[in-house]
Amino acid sequence: MSPNESARAGFLAIELDGAGWDGAGFGSLTEAVLAAESAGFHVATFTDEPAPGRANALQRAAYAGPITRTIALVPEVDTVYTEPFHVSTQLASLDYVAGGRAGWIATAGESPEAAAAVGRDFVSGAALGQEAAASIEVSRRLWDSWEDDAVIRDVATGRYIDVDKLHYADFETPADFAGAAYSVKGPSIIPRPLQGQLPVLVPASLLGGVSADAVDGVLVNAPTPELLAAEVRDVRTRVGASVAVVAELDVVLDARGQAAGDRGAGADSGRARYAGPAAALVDLLAPLLAEADGVRLHPASLAVDLGELARLVLPELRRRGALRSPVQDGTFRDLLGLGRPANRYASAAAGTGK
Repeated sequence: MSPNESARAGFLAIELDGAGWDGAGFGSLTEAVLAAESAGFHVATFTDEPAPGRANALQRAAYAGPITRTIALVPEVDTVYTEPFHVSTQLASLDYVAGGRAGWIATAGESPEAAAAVGRDFVSGAALGQEAAASIEVSRRLWDSWEDDAVIRDVATGRYIDVDKLHYADFETPADFAGAAYSVKGPSIIPRPLQGQLPVLVPASLLGGVSADAVDGVLVNAPTPELLAAEVRDVRTRVGASVAVVAELDVVLDARGQAAGDRGAGADSGRARYAGPAAALVDLLAPLLAEADGVRLHPASLAVDLGELARLVLPELRRRGALRSPVQDGTFRDLLGLGRPANRYASAAAGTGK
């Protein structure tokens, strides 16, 4: 692949907990994430839909960390009915167990059931974006609350941490916050993540409530596959070139002697849906990957579609120069073309001579 082709090539993410999840626990997760990594997928994502006896998305991503090498691990974590401090520390821990390959899809669910479960008022409408924006800001401040060299392990003095390199987050929800107001003092209870800041992605529906400056990627939906590229271009004009734009696509492939249409449509996800042969999916994805930074595929059945994608789709996309190579021993920030961010508090301390 030439440098120019590499610059245009996109990445592929795969959702490992879609309609085909069989609920068989970590054994199935191991098989799925290793198969996705072996196939050359760049990112594995994990939804957090509740299911009896199933670990949550963060726990499943953390389990996958030590057994994988190249694939980024990105759980969806709700920002409305979860404690921002705990979300921040758990995501930082995920970055450590994943060797710097962690990310976060920050969601904001409109769920009366979730509100009742935690004893909170139901949040809807524009307030969802406010909740997401506040939770993202809390996490970013807490990730920076430890400077990179805060851990000194000074045996002579018996000091493990240089306390001057720990900082208060000092976050308070704004005066117009629609939900229950809260504050976070900090600092975090664990060191700064390996990446400094985990890449944060949000659904495009949250833009407005969440500023494009606050995120590293946006997930884009469209009613049909044919409209996805136009929607990607529209979102790109709203967020600018520095934010990754990732198209969402449900996939049902002809497989094992069955036409895609005969395998069942499944529930309506609200995403664009492709159903048909692998060759036509390649024809759809190749130009889409030239418009978007990446595409996240939601297979109807991991047990069926993942094998077809690995055998027929990803190799042909690489042959056409539409798909970049996996980042060996790299970080999720590397995949997105992001440098390591400066620590906001270290810069402030340096400016005051501290």
